[in-house]
Amino acid sequence: MFTHTQVVDARRIVYTPSAFARGALVHLQEIGELRALEKHTSQRAGLSSCLFLMVLEGRGELTCEGKTWPLSAGDCAFVDCSRPYSHTTGTPLWTLRWIHLDGPTLPAVYRKYRERGGKPVFRPAAGPQASPSLWDQLNALWEDVCQIASSEDHIRDMRINEALNRLLTLLMEQSWDEENRGAVNPKADPVRQYLEDHYSDRITLDDLAARFFIDKYYLTRVFKRQFGLSISAYLLRVRVTRAKQLLRFTSLSVEEIALRCGFAQAPYFARVFKSVEGLPPSEYRNQWAKKS
Repeated sequence: MFTHTQVVDARRIVYTPSAFARGALVHLQEIGELRALEKHTSQRAGLSSCLFLMVLEGRGELTCEGKTWPLSAGDCAFVDCSRPYSHTTGTPLWTLRWIHLDGPTLPAVYRKYRERGGKPVFRPAAGPQASPSLWDQLNALWEDVCQIASSEDHIRDMRINEALNRLLTLLMEQSWDEENRGAVNPKADPVRQYLEDHYSDRITLDDLAARFFIDKYYLTRVFKRQFGLSISAYLLRVRVTRAKQLLRFTSLSVEEIALRCGFAQAPYFARVFKSVEGLPPSEYRNQWAKKS
């Protein structure tokens, strides 16, 4: 649909997902492209969605989370629309593509995006003139969602969900800690491998710092930057994963599994396991035994 006002020329699809999609999937609210005809500001707040936009041409700025971010051709934005935000055209006037997406898991995804260092405004590896892979992928996803939303496909909500999850994956991957993106720190991976190999041992941050000749505070920063988890959270994930394997594929007792996975006491292991998996180790074992 093409719409024309005094300030923009726009084509947009206002989409109505099924009740199933609203309750279970990442779904589309609106997708479109606009060309500004004069300088103006758009303000929103309290929307149940996130906004992804790409600046194809021109300049402007986005205000959200108490900060104003400049935008120019080749920039992208990813914004939580439940909080107040506004965007203003600059000079030259801009052309934008946007997607409003929503879903029951989207607030948690956006929180994780920000927690990992993703910013409301980011610039892909290069802009549209250099035709890099990320910019091309984002444009292709926009085209895909437009095509699917305009179709009569009987499973189009599922296809939209698939495309929007690809978008979220790209945003999470490429925009995480943008200032350091692609800067692999050689000190972090040996530590990760050590945790994988020695998860059953008693491991402390001081021990790791001494073993790898690195300041423990610096190690903490570079490890989380590299892998998205603290050292303790990563080690816990390794231990719980190994415990799940032993519960499913061996007849070892819960007490023995706790010791083999680096937990000094079985009751502590049971509490930690339940906090991660939502049920005690014995129930996890019984659940999978019924399915095998």
